[in-house]
Amino acid sequence: MKKTERLMALDAFRGLTIAAMITVNTPGSWEYVYAPLLHSEWNGCTPTDLVFPFFLFAVGVAMWFAFGKFNHQLSPAAGKKILKRTVLIFIIGLFLNAFPFVHLKLENLRIMGVLQRIALAYGIGSLLCLSLSKVRLMYVSSAILLAYWALVFFLGGNHPYSLEGNPTQAFDNMILGTSHMYQGFGIPFDPEGLFSTLPAIVTVILGYLSGYLIASTERKKLVMKLLLFGFLGVVVGQIWNLGFPINKPIWSSSYVVYTAGLALWVLAFMIYLIDILAYKKWAHPFLVFGMNPLFIYVLSGVWVRVMIYLIHFSDQAGNSINGYTWLYKNGFASWAGDLNGSLFFALAHILVYWLIVLVLYRRKIFIKI
Repeated sequence: MKKTERLMALDAFRGLTIAAMITVNTPGSWEYVYAPLLHSEWNGCTPTDLVFPFFLFAVGVAMWFAFGKFNHQLSPAAGKKILKRTVLIFIIGLFLNAFPFVHLKLENLRIMGVLQRIALAYGIGSLLCLSLSKVRLMYVSSAILLAYWALVFFLGGNHPYSLEGNPTQAFDNMILGTSHMYQGFGIPFDPEGLFSTLPAIVTVILGYLSGYLIASTERKKLVMKLLLFGFLGVVVGQIWNLGFPINKPIWSSSYVVYTAGLALWVLAFMIYLIDILAYKKWAHPFLVFGMNPLFIYVLSGVWVRVMIYLIHFSDQAGNSINGYTWLYKNGFASWAGDLNGSLFFALAHILVYWLIVLVLYRRKIFIKI
């Protein structure tokens, strides 16, 4: 299989996850969202809970092909590139947390976030992948997941897997401070915190090892191998779920294995259709997204914050209403109803973003760090 052929499925897979990520992050109203487009309240796994680990997994797969120019060995040049990307992605994440700066208070600025987790998982995962053999990577990944399970269980309270009892909260409180953490759970708790980034590193490593599998396996055997390893991940994840619940907010070890298994299934399906059967037209919209993933994610975050914080209108009662809510109510809910209007609001944004990146794609402009 040629490199370009392999990467087409990968880019489509990555584009699919970006489109899904923006869809679930941009409903017209959080009060009106279809259940599959919501995260699990705590334990469990909805389709929405698959989006972030799928993207991290795709980061790992892409790493295998990107590090080919370094012969998969850690070198000064490789280390410099890894450090640069890690720092820049982390800073961009901080920028999004602070934007648009109108009510910025450094003492309350959230430090972690989606891009920050991507940066750390990529940076640490890259160093491990280029420093260790593939066999040792598997041992280290297993050790990380088992150690994380033990730490959560023994350092937690009477209910170590609960919101209040899990030790990730106490660790992040100590390092980050409560005022710099996510407040959406009712208490200071960061679902993209430092402690729970440890198992997220394994998600990236599993993607990297999958990249090796894709690169080293004959086309006829590849899909079956991906499906078999995916089945193994799903089964092990479900068995592990009995002792360490599948849980996105604390990124439980069972969640890592389970979502990696599902990612392999989806990737196998896309490789089969795109690269083997050459059914490529259906994947083109996702491919367009996948070629500029960081750009479109940042653009979507900036636009949402502009609408919420910088654009305001007056409703019929004379009350101030932000641009985000105004657009949802007047542009979508007014004719589609609250629930469908909320969904169409998100899909309309996806369409607009896609048209923007389509222009970049046709001009062969790919914004990378």
